[in-house]
Amino acid sequence: MAGTMPHAIFIETGLDEAGTVAAYAAELPGCATFATDADDAARRMPARVTAFTAWLRNAGEPAPAFVGDNWYEVERAAAVGGDDGTLRRAAFSLDELSPSDQEFEAWSRWLELAREELATALDVSDADPARLVTVADQDMALAAGLGATVDALPDDAMDRLYAARDHLTDALADAGPTRDGVRRALRLAIADDLRLAESLRGGDA
Repeated sequence: MAGTMPHAIFIETGLDEAGTVAAYAAELPGCATFATDADDAARRMPARVTAFTAWLRNAGEPAPAFVGDNWYEVERAAAVGGDDGTLRRAAFSLDELSPSDQEFEAWSRWLELAREELATALDVSDADPARLVTVADQDMALAAGLGATVDALPDDAMDRLYAARDHLTDALADAGPTRDGVRRALRLAIADDLRLAESLRGGDA
């Protein structure tokens, strides 16, 4: 993945009621930036990639080295609402490709690392319960999309988040790398956990 070739960004618009835009690095599932417009989200990508790969290496994970900062948009899609009124995130063409066994194992580890980051941030910060519920409900939607049976979640926001996390982790393990939606679920879960963790620490994803 290293080299001088340009690197692809996927842009998701209308992420929330405030019109947040997300940019995703195609080669690094879970590496994302969030901004008020697409240009700003894309501009932030080189610095985000540097931070994301450093985070992986610090955790003992192999991470690609990217030459240059030529990141550019190749696809744009809007987050669309589900029939039940919940926000369903955008899907991109790359999400339709199944990861290899090695990619699936690596990205599953990245998800665990992101979960640990969020748990640590929650231990030292107060989070808006509504934000926790949003992440939890999305995890449950992703788990259901992978074919998991969705159980009722606790009412308490923190308990709900951790229960939903377990549901999604189990759903991914049961699905394996070839199930439709696996790449998308990993991309979104890693990105959103890291985003929430960084916001709790006062940072900016």
